[in-house]
Parts: sequence; C-alpha cells; structure tokens
Amino acid sequence: MITIRRLTPTEWPNAFPVIAQLRSLSQNEFLSRVKRQSYSGYELVGAFKQDTLIGVMGMRPVHTLARGSHLHIDDLVVDTTLRGSGAGRLLIEYAEADAKARDMSAIFLDARQEAILFYEAQNFTHHTAPSMRKLI
Repeated sequence: MITIRRLTPTEWPNAFPVIAQLRSLSQNEFLSRVKRQSYSGYELVGAFKQDTLIGVMGMRPVHTLARGSHLHIDDLVVDTTLRGSGAGRLLIEYAEADAKARDMSAIFLDARQEAILFYEAQNFTHHTAPSMRKLI
C-alpha cells in the first residue's frame, strides 16, 4: 500500500535521495532551494510504501494573466527501482485533488522526454506555448 502526504520541513532531507535521481544538486543546495521556494508556496509531497519514501513531488500554486490560477508541478520522481508501482499516478491524483480544493482549473508541468508517455497516460496534453530560456 502506498500513502501520499505533504512532507514537513524536518522530512525534507529524507526526500533528497529520491530527488537526486531527477536533479543534480548537493543536499545543501536542495534544502536551501526548497526553503527559499517554500516562501512562495512550494511544497514537497511524498509517496510512502510502509515507512519508506519512494516518490517525491514538488508543487506550487501559480496565478498568471495567461493561465489564471493553476497548480504547477516542478518536480516529480519515483525511485528508479519502484517505477511502475503506481506511486507516480497517486502523486498526480494528489495534485489534482489539491488543485480542485484550491479552486484551480489546471495543472501545468515541464516534462522530460522520457516521462511524456507517463504524463499522457495521466491525461496530460501538450501545451501550445513552448518553454524557452535565455541564460544570462
């Protein structure tokens, strides 16, 4: 059985081994960024199998002129040894319930190429606006 719940700040260090499978950060940089992002509503949500953290999702509420009020998933990763366990789907379901409870009409995320099929299976569709960046 897999349970999904928000992580408390004292649990953030426990999320690092899973997040490190997605992001190339030191643990100190990870904790610093999560703390900084939490000031604007970013939260970490964990997927637990018994007492073991097997998946992590970082999400935040966003309000823009273009998209209105929506939830943005910045990070979603399930331990490589447990992919296919349903933890990713349960994290998405948690995000959907959270967005609905906040009266939001959409969830946005940026998907890595290898995760697109997973998100499509969760009924995500491609958005017409391309993501672009400029390093400065």
